[in-house]
Amino acid sequence: MSKIYEYVRHPRAAELRLGKPVKTADLRKVNHRNPFVRFNARFGLKITLVVGTMWCAYLFTALALLALPSAVKQGTYYIVVWLSSSFLQLVLLPIIIVGQNIQANAADKRAEDTYKDAEAVLKEAEEIQKHLLAQDEAISAIVERLGKLVGDEEKHS
Repeated sequence: MSKIYEYVRHPRAAELRLGKPVKTADLRKVNHRNPFVRFNARFGLKITLVVGTMWCAYLFTALALLALPSAVKQGTYYIVVWLSSSFLQLVLLPIIIVGQNIQANAADKRAEDTYKDAEAVLKEAEEIQKHLLAQDEAISAIVERLGKLVGDEEKHS
């Protein structure tokens, strides 16, 4: 019986089975082989984890407000300078980091869901492939039987 179609598996399917979705933590380089890169990554991560909290934003707000009375005494220009350089920079920095952490977590969740979806699609494709192979065998058997019937009729005629 001859095969109707020869299935060749896509190489990405094997990669999918071996790997896992890339997450934010995987890219932090805290376990890098270069000690300088590893130190910088770990130190930066620790600072980011401390500064990137709403508690830090509240602390920075209190710190900035300590300088407000002095800025008010000096006039409008100094109030604008205080607002832009002291208050906004101090307070917005940790709030932005908190937001980025939330976005990173959401991106990790999307990556994991996409990975699971790809796995599910791969499994479905494998089942479709098995079904098609079974159909190929059935079609080949039917064609072979028809060939025998036609051959038998030609012998008897």
